[in-house]
Amino acid sequence: MPSPRTIAKSEAAFARSSELMPGGVSSPVRAFKGVGGTPLFIKDAKGSTITDIDGNAYVDYVGSYGPMIVGHAHEIVVAAITKAAGRGTSFGAPNEGEIRLAELITGAMPAVEMLRFVCSGTEAAMSAIRLARAATGRDLIVKCIGCYHGHADGLLVNAGSGALTLGTPSSPGVPTSIASGTISVAYNDLASAAEAFEKYPGQIACFAVEPVAGNMGLVLPAEGYLKGLRELCDRHGALLLFDEVMSGFRVAWTGAQGIYGVKPDIVCLGKVIGGGLPVGAYGGRRDLMEKISPSGPVYQAGTLSGNPLAMAAGIVTLELMKEPDAYDRLSAKSAKIAHGLRALSASTGVPLAVNQIGGMVCPFFVKQAGQAVTNYAEATACDTQRYARFFHAMLDNGVYLPPSQFEAWFPSLAHDDEAIAKTLAAAEIALIACAD
Repeated sequence: MPSPRTIAKSEAAFARSSELMPGGVSSPVRAFKGVGGTPLFIKDAKGSTITDIDGNAYVDYVGSYGPMIVGHAHEIVVAAITKAAGRGTSFGAPNEGEIRLAELITGAMPAVEMLRFVCSGTEAAMSAIRLARAATGRDLIVKCIGCYHGHADGLLVNAGSGALTLGTPSSPGVPTSIASGTISVAYNDLASAAEAFEKYPGQIACFAVEPVAGNMGLVLPAEGYLKGLRELCDRHGALLLFDEVMSGFRVAWTGAQGIYGVKPDIVCLGKVIGGGLPVGAYGGRRDLMEKISPSGPVYQAGTLSGNPLAMAAGIVTLELMKEPDAYDRLSAKSAKIAHGLRALSASTGVPLAVNQIGGMVCPFFVKQAGQAVTNYAEATACDTQRYARFFHAMLDNGVYLPPSQFEAWFPSLAHDDEAIAKTLAAAEIALIACAD
C-alpha cells in the first residue's frame, strides 16, 4: 500500500458520481454516511484483497455484503461466468443451469422443495409475502424491528409501539395504506410475537424473520426463539418465512434453519447462491410453490430471472462450498477473528461485544464490558462514533470494513492466516486509537 495512503482519485470520482447519482452511489450504505469521509472506488479484487483506483490494497471484509464466500475472482467462478457469457448472457427462456442450481439448493435445505429464481433479495421477499397472503387468504404480516427484507413498500415500516400498532411508513413515498398491513415486533422477543397474534387473530398471513439477523449488525437468535415462532405460526394458522438472503449458504450448508433445527414454510435466498452476480430466490413446500404462476394463480415474473451467468456462478460457488470441510474452515477463520477481537478488547480496555456464526462476524462498540447485543435496541445503543474512528483507522492500516456499525463482516475461504494476522494487528492499532 502507498504510504501515506492517498485517495485523490476516489475523491474525484465521488465528485463526478455525485452529480449523476443520488448521494453519488447506487446503494445508500456505500456513501460512507455512517462513518464519514469519501467512499473508495474499487478497481479490482482478488482473493481476500480489494484495490481502489488510487492503488491502495486492503484486506476486504465487505465481500459484496456476503456473496464472495470463496473469495474475489476465484478462478473457477470466473471461468464458469466467462464460458456462460460466450454462449449468451440472457435468453428469456429456460436454461439447464436453473435446474442444476435448484437441485443444489433443494438438496441442501429440506424446507425448500421447489423454488423460483428472481434477481434480488428484495424481489424474493416481496414475492414470498404475496404467496403467503394468497395461501392463507390473510392480509397482515409480522416482521421484526431491525430485520431487513428489502425495500418493498410494505416492508419499510416502523411499528411505533411494538405489536400494539399497525405499521406506519419509515420512508416517504410509502403509502400508509400499504404500511398498515405490516406489524413490527422486537427480535428475540417471543412475548411480543405472541401479542401480535393475539391482537390480530386469524388475520396474520406470515411471520417474516431473519433467523440470523444481519442488518442491525450480526445478532443471533436466542435459545428457543425460532422454535417458539414455529409453534406460534402453527397455533395460529400462519406461515413462517425465513429470510436467509444473507445467512443462506453463508452460516452453514443447510443455512440457519439447519443449525437451529427449525423448518420454515417459505425461505428467501440470495447473495451466495449467485456467486457475486445479481440473484434471488424464494422457495418452500411444494403445495405452496405450486400456487405460483403458471402452475397457479399467484403472479410473479422477471425478464432476467434465472439468467445463465448468475446460474453458472452460483453453481460453481455452491459446488466449492459443498466440499466436506469448507464450512469448518470458514467458521474457523471467523472464530479466529472473533476470538482475536475479544482478546484485543480486553487488552486495550475498549469494550466490544463480538457476535459470530459461520462466515459472519460483528464487533459492537458497546458502552461497558460484558454487555451483549441481542436485539435492535441494544444494537442501536452502541457507540457509532467510536466505530467510525475504528473504521478509518482500519482503512489506514489496510483493512476494508463495512462502513456502518450495523453491518456484519464477511470473511471468505480466501482469508488466510496472513490476512487474518494483518487484520488483528490493524485492529490493535485502531482500538488503541479509539481508547480515549
